[in-house]
Amino acid sequence: MVWKPHVTVAAVIERDHRFLFVEEHTPSGLQFNQPAGHLEPDEDFITAVKREVQEETAWQFEPEYLVAIQLWRKNPEHPTFLRLCFTGHCHSHDAEQTLDEGIVTTHWLTRAEIAAEAHRLRSPLVLMSVDDYLSGQRHPLSLLKSFLDYA
Repeated sequence: MVWKPHVTVAAVIERDHRFLFVEEHTPSGLQFNQPAGHLEPDEDFITAVKREVQEETAWQFEPEYLVAIQLWRKNPEHPTFLRLCFTGHCHSHDAEQTLDEGIVTTHWLTRAEIAAEAHRLRSPLVLMSVDDYLSGQRHPLSLLKSFLDYA
């Protein structure tokens, strides 16, 4: 059997010292997460994170930097995730858009509010990503190279 991590993208989006979060149904109950999701076939990382933010929050997202590339596994019995975490800005919110399946609502939360809900975060990477962002971690998007259908 070939081992393959789940490749996901996430976005740390700040506005007025608050971060855009989704509250979503998960197998562990209602949890908080950054807008995030899986890379789809024939999709590059930038397209994926823009799509996920739009589907989960109804905001258009423009990535500006890569905050972190994270490899995480809860324990040996659980799947491994390779997560690319971006930051950038949002514009053009569509209040009429239906949010992605499982998303209950969105919130703009302070770092303190996020930490207070630590028991309801989707993974430990959620708060780590906010803290990485707040510490100034920013890497150029030019680090990412896509060669889909490239001979």
